[in-house]
Amino acid sequence: MARHIDILQQPETAIAEASATLAEGLPIGLPTETVYGLAADATNPAAITRIYETKGRPRFNPLICHMSDLAMAERYAIFDPISRKLAEAFWPGPLTLVLPLRPGSDIHPLATAGLDTIGIRVPQGFAGDLIRAFGRPLAAPSANTSGKISATSADHVHDDLGERISLVLDAGASVVGVESTIVKVEDGEMRLLRPGGLAAEEIERVAGQPLKRKNGASPAIEAPGMLASHYAPGAAVRLDATAVLPGEALIRFGRPDIGGVEKAAMVLDLSPSGDLSEAAANLFDFMKRADGSGAATIAFSSIPDEGLGEAINDRLRRAAAPRE
Repeated sequence: MARHIDILQQPETAIAEASATLAEGLPIGLPTETVYGLAADATNPAAITRIYETKGRPRFNPLICHMSDLAMAERYAIFDPISRKLAEAFWPGPLTLVLPLRPGSDIHPLATAGLDTIGIRVPQGFAGDLIRAFGRPLAAPSANTSGKISATSADHVHDDLGERISLVLDAGASVVGVESTIVKVEDGEMRLLRPGGLAAEEIERVAGQPLKRKNGASPAIEAPGMLASHYAPGAAVRLDATAVLPGEALIRFGRPDIGGVEKAAMVLDLSPSGDLSEAAANLFDFMKRADGSGAATIAFSSIPDEGLGEAINDRLRRAAAPRE
């Protein structure tokens, strides 16, 4: 079972032991403000291979590379003016930018799935401190079995991957609760590759232009979180429920009028007051709790598709998608 270090009680020990483990080419469970990541040296092919093997993740699905600051990011990627403006406004924070790889970069192609672009994020808090101390970028997808519910606590990581990794760092519950928003700038226009913990409206406000969504058929995989089925519990997922079927678990938002609540196996409220930030922070933890209830189906009431609701609904649609 993985060793456990509480970074709030032992920050220096956490930095030292995490750096030593990463230097051995081994992945660790790393807390960030979005979700917990499975982090390893982004320049080490053996370490990156272990991420894919630990998660059971397809290798055509690229990994986000986490940097300590904009200066480090500039060593590995080429910034256009719009991307730089967004980085200066939102880093550190829940924004990933997909950028052209800088020639001669030592980010290993396994981390980028062989693409000539790289997804970069600068995380808040401890994760940034660790990267700064380690001195190299960390590839860090969410710390969960591929396709399953993302981890938002150290307990989630231990329950899923604890037998497969050697170290989990604990910073309590993730504050944001959903993965980062992913944006790519092409020909002066911004494209939203994945909604996430930074609302699209905030990005548009800073950039002064609209953030374009995809239309029609799904594009090639350019960034994490673009697979049709993802973030899925073991139970089936039913969306926009107006009534609960006997034995279903119900996850609701804003206390809607839902019929048959008394027949539910479990009832959880993402945010009784209708706060989308609170709902995002609770989403994956509540999905895990409902999945653990033994219910064959988890029913969700509708959630507004605005602000962080866009990211929540993206995760729920992928959780409800047909599975292989």
